[in-house]
Amino acid sequence: MTAHEPDALPEDDDLAGYDVNGRMCIVTRESGSPDELIRFVAAPDGTVVADLKRELPGRGCWVKADRSLVDKAVAKKLFARALKADVKAADDLGASVDRLLAAQLMQMMNMARKAGQFISGSSKVDAAVRSGAALAVFHATEAADDGVRKIDQARKAWHLGMETEEEIPSFRLFSESEMEGLMGQNAFIHAAVLAGQAGEGVVKRAKMLEQYRIGGQSRAAGGAGRQKQ
Repeated sequence: MTAHEPDALPEDDDLAGYDVNGRMCIVTRESGSPDELIRFVAAPDGTVVADLKRELPGRGCWVKADRSLVDKAVAKKLFARALKADVKAADDLGASVDRLLAAQLMQMMNMARKAGQFISGSSKVDAAVRSGAALAVFHATEAADDGVRKIDQARKAWHLGMETEEEIPSFRLFSESEMEGLMGQNAFIHAAVLAGQAGEGVVKRAKMLEQYRIGGQSRAAGGAGRQKQ
């Protein structure tokens, strides 16, 4: 018996974006893993909403984690076609998804901090990088270049000294004021995430947010990406 695509799937199995090799982006028609795509569903009021946790019921569709592709799906009214329903995607859906991804990341940062897997302060970050304890580093967008450069030097020294495949990822995703709005006194200029489940969750969400803002693959391993305005 030859393998074939199922004749029918349950309604909540994303018929609109189904592909035998994974989920299919409704804009590019390319397949990808759930970690590379964002799921969208129709809310009870007929609006299109992002299902970041991939747990909302009903027919769903997928778009690659790229702000420009979400904007294109809105402009071309691809959500109604994919969801096979008279749905309305707000003009600012792309910006709304960015805010949701950012809030999700900051929530995970706070969880990692409580678990002892997130530290802040330039000296602590530098020490964590040089000891190999850091999974990734973060800088506020307005962080002084000198402070960022010193931590970059530590990242490079660890990479060359230990002959790792890549440098420790570095992110510049939020301004200090943005962090203060969502994290309160936990806002930082320089921070590092340490090994552990929560710490790994921070890195995963940071890569997703950066990928969404710059398009394509995250550039975190190559340096501190600046926030896309």
